[in-house]
Amino acid sequence: MSSPEAASEAAPRQTLSLADGLVLVVGMVVGIGIFATPSLVAQFAGDRSSYLLVWLLGGGLTLIGALCYAELASAHPHAGGEYHFLSRAYGRGVALLFAWARCTVIQTGAIALVAFVYGDYAQGIVPLGSYGVAIHAAIIVAVFTAINMAGTAQGKLTQQIFTAMDVAALLLLLTAAAAVFLSGHAAPMAAPAPAAPGGNPLGLAMVFVLLTFGGWNEAAYISAELRDGHRNMVRVLVLSILFVTLLYFLVAWAYLYVLGWDALQTSSTVAADVMRAAFGPAGATLLSALVCGAAISTLNATIFTGARVYYALGQDLKGLHRFGTWSAKGENPANAFLLQGAIALALVVLGAASRSGFKTMVEYTAPVFWLFMTLVGGALFLFRRREPGRALPYRVPLYPLTPAIFIATCLYMLYSSLVYTGMGALFGVGVLVAGTPLLLLARGQARELAR
Repeated sequence: MSSPEAASEAAPRQTLSLADGLVLVVGMVVGIGIFATPSLVAQFAGDRSSYLLVWLLGGGLTLIGALCYAELASAHPHAGGEYHFLSRAYGRGVALLFAWARCTVIQTGAIALVAFVYGDYAQGIVPLGSYGVAIHAAIIVAVFTAINMAGTAQGKLTQQIFTAMDVAALLLLLTAAAAVFLSGHAAPMAAPAPAAPGGNPLGLAMVFVLLTFGGWNEAAYISAELRDGHRNMVRVLVLSILFVTLLYFLVAWAYLYVLGWDALQTSSTVAADVMRAAFGPAGATLLSALVCGAAISTLNATIFTGARVYYALGQDLKGLHRFGTWSAKGENPANAFLLQGAIALALVVLGAASRSGFKTMVEYTAPVFWLFMTLVGGALFLFRRREPGRALPYRVPLYPLTPAIFIATCLYMLYSSLVYTGMGALFGVGVLVAGTPLLLLARGQARELAR
C-alpha cells in the first residue's frame, strides 16, 4: 500500500494514447441525446431540409469550439482543464467560482441527468417501485464512481466497452434504415408542416442539436495525461467531432427515412420506433438495452473527467487539500471521485423529489454551463493579447473570426437556456450565486501569501 506521502507527491502522467483520447471524447459526445432530441429538432426545424441541415451546422459550430479548445489545451495543458484556463485568464476568484459551479451544478448535474436516462430504461427492465428510476440512477452513479476510483486503467477499459455499445446502437439504427430501404416500405414523405409559432423556431432546433453534441469540451481535462499532448489534442478533438457529425447526420436521416416527417415530430422514442418498424418488438427491446449502454458510456466518461476539477481546486485551496492529492496506486484523484459521487447522489435525490429528474437537471445545468463556456472563449483572446510573441504548439485557424463565432454561439445558448427553461434554471443560477464567497476566500488567501 502506498504511503500518504507518495500519494500527495504523485502527479498526472501521460498515460493516455491518441486512441484513448478519441474513445473518451466520442464516448462523452455520443450519448443519450441522439436517442431523444431528434423529434424535438424536427418540431422546430420547420421542414425536412432544415432538419438535416441543422445537424451539419451543429457539427460545424462544435468543431469551431473544439479548435479553440485545442489551442488552449495544447498551450496550457493541465488536469484542471477549464479551471486552469480561467485562473490564468481572469484570476483565481473566477476560477474558484467556476470550480464551485462545476462541482455543484455543471458536472454533477450532468452525471445525475445521464443517470436518470439510464434509470428510465432500466426501470422498464427491472421495476423497483415508484422511485425505481431514481434508485437505478443512484446505483449506477455509485458503481461507476467505484470503478473509476479503482484506477485509470479500469476507467479506460470500461469506457472502451461502453463506447463500443454506444456506437453499436447507432449502427444498428442505420442497419434498420437499410433494411427498410431494401424492403421498399419507407414511410411516405408528407408535405412540410408549418413552422412552430413564436420566437425563432430554427434557433430552438439548434439549442437541442448543440445539446446533443455536448461533452466535447471535457477533452480539456485529459490534456495533462495525453501522450504528446501538444500534437494529439487537436487530433483528438478534430477527428472525434468529424466522426460524430457524420454519424449524427446519418442517424438523423435514418429517423426521417423510416418514420416519415409527421411521425418523427410526434415520436417520443424515435430510436425504438425505428427498430420496431424494421425488426418488430424484439428489435426495440434490443435497442433499449444498447441505449442503457450509451447512457453508461456518457456517465463513465463524465465521472472520469469531472473529478479532475476537484483535484485542481484542492491544490489551490488549503482547506480542500485532501481533494488535491493524486493517488499513486490508482493514478487518479481518488478523494475527488468520492466528493463528486456524493454531490451527484444528492442531485439524484433532488430530481426524485421533483418527479421529473431529466427535465429538472437540464434546466439546472444549462445557463451556468454556457456562461462559463463564454468566458473560456474570451480567455483565448486574453492569452493572445498578453503573449503576442509566444510560439504556440497549435494556433486556431482564421483568428480572430473563429473564437468570435464560438463566443457568439455561447452567448446565444446562454440566452436561450434562460428564456426557454423553467424554475430549474433559476435554481442552478442561485446555486452559482451561493458560491460567490469563494471570491472573498481567494482574495484573503492571496493577501496572506503576499505578506
